[in-house]
Amino acid sequence: MPSYRFGHALAAVLLVISSTACSQPLDQESELVDYRLVTVASGLSHPWSMAFLPGGDLLVTERPGRLRIIRDGVLLDAPVPGVPEVYAQGQGGLLDIALHPSFESNRMVYLSYSKPVDDGSTTAVARGRLVNDELVGVEDLFVADTRGRGHYGSRLAFDSDGYLFVTVGERQAPPEGDLEAHPAQDLSNHHGTVNRLYDDGRVPEDNPFVGVEGARPEIWSYGHRNPQGLAIHPETGVVWEDEHGPQGGDELNILLPGRNYGWPVIGYGVNYGGATIHESTSREGMEQPVHYWVPSIATSGLLIYAGDRFPGWKGNLFVGGLAGAQLARLTMDGNTVAAEETLLQGVGRIRDIRQGPDGLIYLAIDADGGPMSIVRLEPVAAD
Repeated sequence: MPSYRFGHALAAVLLVISSTACSQPLDQESELVDYRLVTVASGLSHPWSMAFLPGGDLLVTERPGRLRIIRDGVLLDAPVPGVPEVYAQGQGGLLDIALHPSFESNRMVYLSYSKPVDDGSTTAVARGRLVNDELVGVEDLFVADTRGRGHYGSRLAFDSDGYLFVTVGERQAPPEGDLEAHPAQDLSNHHGTVNRLYDDGRVPEDNPFVGVEGARPEIWSYGHRNPQGLAIHPETGVVWEDEHGPQGGDELNILLPGRNYGWPVIGYGVNYGGATIHESTSREGMEQPVHYWVPSIATSGLLIYAGDRFPGWKGNLFVGGLAGAQLARLTMDGNTVAAEETLLQGVGRIRDIRQGPDGLIYLAIDADGGPMSIVRLEPVAAD
């Protein structure tokens, strides 16, 4: 069960933080570490993802379709030119960003986005070279075979072998009727999948569905809902993913090749309004989550902390919450969640979480109707 350490007074203080965009550092307490929340940059429009450049600059995607640079603590006025055209409606727009593992030599930047197509939009991944604060040679590497509204997924992550993992949501296809006929259970499309590619978009020959008739060869795993958190453990290489449930049933999963994660046949949530969705919570041949949330916190960004600034948190998983407006810290025992602590409840919709080169934890706050900013957690020295 979650471990909450916030009393009524502290919760009220956190709501004040939300309304002031953390304009003043405020010390916080957690089970292991005292820390403060400090604003890095404000004035953004729906920040979705972050990537640190070797020289210290921070790239930030804004969902309306802009790529921004924070340099020496200042948000530059001019967006980065060269970003592809995005479908900037609803949940769509410019979404995740990742740097090529050899970025210092090839300057390659990867972007996921909602791509406009004739009959709507789909999830796509493009790459280009960052030269003099401009993206050049931008080209699509992957265009998902999906249609629908919202739920683009869109998280990107490179593993230690240089393979690129791409999440794709189920595009809000309704879970009704024959659950096993849902697009997320159909390997002939990309609805509700995680995909594995070479860095140039080619399909690895050892992907689990290569050569399977009617199956999309890019697919690594399927049966997902809307995966908006993705991280690869820096020591074990395990691929971790979190995904939105409906009203309850957010999941944290370990992604294994060829496995079916069950949406919408099994799960732990109910539909909006309380109607039953799933036939059960488990079925042979469908994977169980490592951890799940009821009620939903609307899981987004995912970080496996590997820095030294918060030694007590090393190896912990951090999961952002949108509807929950919180940060979940998971203490791990191998691949099992041993404990959960809720941090920063009420600070705003935490869309992304990254570890900076300074070992601090950075958050992208996308607060509907409120301040939108990049903030970071800093340790507070003991008295």
